[in-house]
Amino acid sequence: MSTSPFLRAGLLAAAFSAAVPAFATPQQGTGVAWDIVEGITTEIGPRPAGSPAEGRARVWGEAKLKALGFQNVRVDEFRTRAWTRGPESAALTAPYAQPLAITALGFSVPTPRGGLKAPLVYFPTLAALEAATEGSLKGKVAFIDHAMRAAQDGSGYGPYGNVRRQGPTIAARKGAAAVVIRSAGTDSHRNPHTGVTIFAKDVKPIPAGAVSNPDADLIARTAARGAPLAIDLRLEGKPFPDAPSGNVIAELPGRDPSLPMILLGCHLDSWDLGTGAVDDASGCAIVTAAALAAQNGGQPLRTIRVLWAGNEEMGVGGGGGADYARVHGSETHAVAMESDFGADRVWQVKFNTAAESQPLVDKVKAALWPMGIVPHEGEADGGEDVSAIIKAQNLAVIDLGQDGTHYFDLHHTPDDTLDKVDPAALQQNVDAWAAVLRVIANEPGVIGKGK
Repeated sequence: MSTSPFLRAGLLAAAFSAAVPAFATPQQGTGVAWDIVEGITTEIGPRPAGSPAEGRARVWGEAKLKALGFQNVRVDEFRTRAWTRGPESAALTAPYAQPLAITALGFSVPTPRGGLKAPLVYFPTLAALEAATEGSLKGKVAFIDHAMRAAQDGSGYGPYGNVRRQGPTIAARKGAAAVVIRSAGTDSHRNPHTGVTIFAKDVKPIPAGAVSNPDADLIARTAARGAPLAIDLRLEGKPFPDAPSGNVIAELPGRDPSLPMILLGCHLDSWDLGTGAVDDASGCAIVTAAALAAQNGGQPLRTIRVLWAGNEEMGVGGGGGADYARVHGSETHAVAMESDFGADRVWQVKFNTAAESQPLVDKVKAALWPMGIVPHEGEADGGEDVSAIIKAQNLAVIDLGQDGTHYFDLHHTPDDTLDKVDPAALQQNVDAWAAVLRVIANEPGVIGKGK
């Protein structure tokens, strides 16, 4: 039996539709946390430290926290080191001509006018660079490889991230004219990962950039062929040492203001390649929504304060967290917590508390147990935005650990955008934080210090 051309076309179209999935529509969330992430990524976008956009974000955050019913909302302004991106490009010129997807690292200095054309020397690890002879890289560009892999707790970022944090200083000490690294990330997209590098005080800074993982693979394969490599590198970003930043602070007062408060931290700034949805608009959304949710059932005993810190990304010990400790170090805090590891589900909890707080710890564990969140070995450390006040006052710390399996696919890349935030996972974070806050913010007794 024959079929008409129209019927055949319809059957083919149906078969094609069944075989090829439609483009996914990003999920739309509801609630306070989603409203904050959606709002700041849509209305402000990227918020590099010291930039006008970070300033607009402070204004936005102050208005949002007031509208949500927080009290004593204010901005503590401070001056900070920052950095601004310029035009950037790179290409292998020998033994093969290949364009490279590159991004400058924070605090890179500019290449010479017209770019830098130089031999490229491949180092498979940071240790291999450290073993290089002093002065052997004069007039050359160092390339540092590594092997970061995904982990649920994100533990690879510490050792492999040192390629970005320490590698440029080491390369400069070896005489390098510039340095390029494999991005500190776990994705296979052609997106380079930015991030800050800190040059030692006794080292003259050099241009520093990161290529995407596929481009790093290309460089490694080419180096394995044994022929000399060369690169044409242009990075025009530059530091500026005296930039405006600030912390947005707000409170939900407790019934007993004489009791030490609970501090919840996140950071408002972001890198410029994406819109900072995962790092760290989600963190500010989580702690803020959880503080409000902890009011359900009645006003807690203790005041809960939220800190939306400025310049976490480029502050490196001297950003919003350090300024908070300087300004508020005389105020009494009981516990500090921070959310700065994306928006995926909480799966584990860590503590840093003295022995006398064990009954409180047990209550927190019991509150999280029905949610499938279990204790994990190791001590909680809070995070960059609360570390200075933790150290100054030896505070108790509770860390709610999120699943970081895919966090470093997005971290500091153009892919850090709203569509990567799962509304259900975001709300699970809020629920977990609120469960903890209902325990610790209603603790009438002394909460012991950290160990």
